[in-house]
Amino acid sequence: MTRPSSRPRRAGRTAVGLAILALVTAACAAPDSAAPQAEGRSFADIRAAADGQTVSLWMYGGDEQGNAYVDDILAPAAAEQGVTLRRVPVADTADAVNRILSERQAGVTDGDVDLVWINGENFATGRQAGAWLCGWTGMLPNMAGTDPDDPLLTTDFGTPVDGCEAPWHKAQFTLVYDSAAVPDPPTTLQGVLDWARANPGRFTYPAPPDFTGSAFLRQVLYGVSGGPEDVPLTYSQDAYDELTPRLFDTLADLAPFLWRGGDTYPQTGEQLNQLFADGEVDMTMTYGPATLPDLVADGTYPPTTRVLTLDEGTLGNASFLAIPSTSGDQEGAMVVADLALSADQQLAKARPEVWGQFTVLDLSRLDAGDRAAFEQLPAAVVPPYEELSRGADPELSAEWVPRLEEGWRQTVLAANP
Repeated sequence: MTRPSSRPRRAGRTAVGLAILALVTAACAAPDSAAPQAEGRSFADIRAAADGQTVSLWMYGGDEQGNAYVDDILAPAAAEQGVTLRRVPVADTADAVNRILSERQAGVTDGDVDLVWINGENFATGRQAGAWLCGWTGMLPNMAGTDPDDPLLTTDFGTPVDGCEAPWHKAQFTLVYDSAAVPDPPTTLQGVLDWARANPGRFTYPAPPDFTGSAFLRQVLYGVSGGPEDVPLTYSQDAYDELTPRLFDTLADLAPFLWRGGDTYPQTGEQLNQLFADGEVDMTMTYGPATLPDLVADGTYPPTTRVLTLDEGTLGNASFLAIPSTSGDQEGAMVVADLALSADQQLAKARPEVWGQFTVLDLSRLDAGDRAAFEQLPAAVVPPYEELSRGADPELSAEWVPRLEEGWRQTVLAANP
């Protein structure tokens, strides 16, 4: 799954978030809080300056495939370009943002973080504080392989990207089921909720603020509100007060029919996936469905695993690589970000046995050989991205996310302690 802004989010994020908000408040009050803009340069000059630099990439450490991809494929390729890529695992992307904001407040210009796997509220938090270097992505040669009008790449959970982060991969929120246990699957979100009530104990979702569980909240919000057209993407207290009672009532009413009667929830998406693998539930959910073929092939998931496409569509987003304004190795970070956008790296990352992440490249912009290689990726379990993302729902602005998570905790979770 694409796991940046969580994105890692785990228990204890509330305290981290409060610390970050305090730092953001201070940073926004500082005279230099505007995001610094990269100096326009040729990529040849950038590459020359990057030679010998060490780039510390801070990213969620709980994704074994992602870790292996960076260590075994991306880092060696960066070394060939004279850049040492060092992966720094974090339990929560907010930890990286917190470090950057602290360094920015202290006037650090050669900080510990050079590149961050990020999106959503963590990106928005950094933008508010001027924490990201901006205006640099247009200098990357491999950006030419992306569609400049792709809305998933121009906004990040409602926050304009504005050249402050380079796209890394796309994701589509997906429900997954065992067709042997669910021979007549529902085709709408309401149908999924009805199925869960009719099959007590066979469905659940991760407890927010887990990233997957939080995405499920947003998906249900759309479902019970009439669709994305009836939910303003930009957060307001009035919209929250109007729309969320039905969301939380729906989930509170569903709780007794969940796994273990809703007395407990999986704490992470990985725990839910394990329940599905063990046959304790008949459905799981993911923001990274491209990994499913490999999970079926290695026997983790049953061969009857299928993707549940919903008539109304599901959430889609992208994750990115951002360069902190406090990095002292910004040229090296640009070289890594450009390399990560190359057709070779995007294809390697898309292979289910490697990481299984959907490419951000526009295949129509690639040469015939590269395009054919992407088209030959396995699709037996997962439909092609174009089909999976048909009718994709836009992500709500980042400000919605923590409000929904806290509302769920205070209402749904508190109603069934």
